[in-house]
Amino acid sequence: MKRAFAVTACIMLYCSISFAQKPILPAQREYHVAVNGSDTNTGTLSSPYKTIMAAANKAMPGDVITVHGGIYRESIVPPRGGNSDKERITYQAAKGENVTVKGSEIAKGWKRQQHDTWVLKLPNNFFGSFNPYKELIHGDWFWPKPKERKYLRGAVYLNGNWLMEASKKEEVTDKDADVNNQLWCATVDSDSTTIWAQFKNTDPNQSLVEINVRQTVLYPDKPFINFITVRGFTLEQAATNWAPPTAEQHGLIGTHWSRGWVIENNTIRYSKCVGIALGKYGDEYDNKDTESAKGYVGTINRALAFGWNKGTIGGHIVRNNTITNCEQTGIVGSMGCSFSVIEGNSIHDIHIHRLFNGAEQAAIKFHGAVDVQIRNNHIYRSNFGIWLDWMAQGAQIKNNLMHENDHDIFLEVDHGPMLVSNNVLLSKTNLLMNSSGAAFVHNIFAGGMSVINYDGRLTPFHLPHSTFVTGLHDNPGGDVQFVNNLFVAAGNASQYSKALLPVRFEGNVYTKGTIRAVNNDKAMQFGEMSKEAQEQFKKYKPEAASESNALVKTDFDAMANLSAEKDHFYLEINLDRSWLSQKARKLVTSGSLNRAIVLNLPFENTDGSVLRIDTDYFGKKRNVNNPSPGPFEITESGKQKLKLW
Repeated sequence: MKRAFAVTACIMLYCSISFAQKPILPAQREYHVAVNGSDTNTGTLSSPYKTIMAAANKAMPGDVITVHGGIYRESIVPPRGGNSDKERITYQAAKGENVTVKGSEIAKGWKRQQHDTWVLKLPNNFFGSFNPYKELIHGDWFWPKPKERKYLRGAVYLNGNWLMEASKKEEVTDKDADVNNQLWCATVDSDSTTIWAQFKNTDPNQSLVEINVRQTVLYPDKPFINFITVRGFTLEQAATNWAPPTAEQHGLIGTHWSRGWVIENNTIRYSKCVGIALGKYGDEYDNKDTESAKGYVGTINRALAFGWNKGTIGGHIVRNNTITNCEQTGIVGSMGCSFSVIEGNSIHDIHIHRLFNGAEQAAIKFHGAVDVQIRNNHIYRSNFGIWLDWMAQGAQIKNNLMHENDHDIFLEVDHGPMLVSNNVLLSKTNLLMNSSGAAFVHNIFAGGMSVINYDGRLTPFHLPHSTFVTGLHDNPGGDVQFVNNLFVAAGNASQYSKALLPVRFEGNVYTKGTIRAVNNDKAMQFGEMSKEAQEQFKKYKPEAASESNALVKTDFDAMANLSAEKDHFYLEINLDRSWLSQKARKLVTSGSLNRAIVLNLPFENTDGSVLRIDTDYFGKKRNVNNPSPGPFEITESGKQKLKLW
């Protein structure tokens, strides 16, 4: 590892010298693109380009590309980025205009077969150099079901919605279609591509039918394309590949191992695997003997040598987007996500069809989430809402609304410190925990918790607010703090009745139907356990959770029912202001929380400043002398209807 760190230092020095020597550029220029333009035009408002790529090839740091209303079918490959946050290249939809960029083409010429099946035969040159009906989804930790099944990268869309890929041709050709599950399949020979698809009560030649032809919609073909803004588009229908942490991570839109992107106010949808990729670059080790904890440690060392540090990689802002219908993840990022802010996004219907299995599916799936903030998002209908896997040091998950997920939050083999505060967690299972060093503060817990008590994998930890790895450690469970939370409905903390490291409960309120951790005896659960890990495990001794200042109101029904009305989500909840007078609670700060044990580090803000949980879910100031339990400052008693999104 010493050699990797030395190379990293050299890259940092090179980057700082090369950035310092960049020349001063001319004043900002705006290029315009319109569907009725021409790439031989000059790119002005009166003489716009026809394709976004024509403008991208011209744009220099500080320039703006404004795209006017319409549908653009192209893959945007930014050839360069900006020089700094103040001198970036901006791709934006024209104000008030609807701009859609698609990775698909319209498919005409379908011929009717038996049942509800239609067939389309196309020459292979229709697809150019990439044919998604020939290319297979593959990668580390990708698990087809059954194991021998092959999954194609392509998809078929009817009026904007995708059909599902069949496991075999006979499912498409030999029976009538299910209107709620119309299927397709494809084969490719030396000259042509043939697609069979079911269209129930529909003539595909009279409807909008599209097929994938591009693997990405906006993605640089090389790393270190920095400081790009993408704003206001609908980006959809890409034939992305599986994105494991050990290989290059393509997304429908992606940053490709760079720094300082802003992705905001977009609709991103219908990606075969990944919506937004903030992750890893590619190298000769991708998906080759890397599918193990040891293999990923090697990946991390190579990433450090290839510039993984705060000054070079990460620091992205992903905000106010709608991300939906991706079968792997809404947002993925292996290390390239570090120092980023993910806020204000609506992420839903991720891995919803369970088309294939693996170990990388979630609305948000990050490795190396160093000082990442995930805040003010609405995440629902996914297998995992937020999954932080390895090195989530300094990460903060706060002020999010999560529901209808299999699990809201999964923290895996992290050592902390990690803060989870002011969240409304309403799924059947709120937490899957295989980590230490976490503080859960002022949340609503309406579901259960599943806890791995020990995992033998040796995973990295870092210098504070840095990617610099200082060591590896196994993963004993515990070292978690639950402070000033509100447990409602089926909220159940009993899995933390005992752990290998201390577990602390303080200032929590338990209402009808909830179960406390204390005075319960749950069997221990284990993660990966090698022979060496079994020996290491023997040094730990389980200890019971401790609790202080609890308010147990098991005769009080808090209700906590979420409802949707038009585009808004409301929580109907029963609150009691007397909880404040019955038990006084302390304001949660860096000083009131115990330090993360493995690293002996305090809980603090991502910039190193002192942590103070002095605002609630809505941003309202808390009573610093006696803050309310849960994510909302309680101003009145009784049933209340709160607009959460």
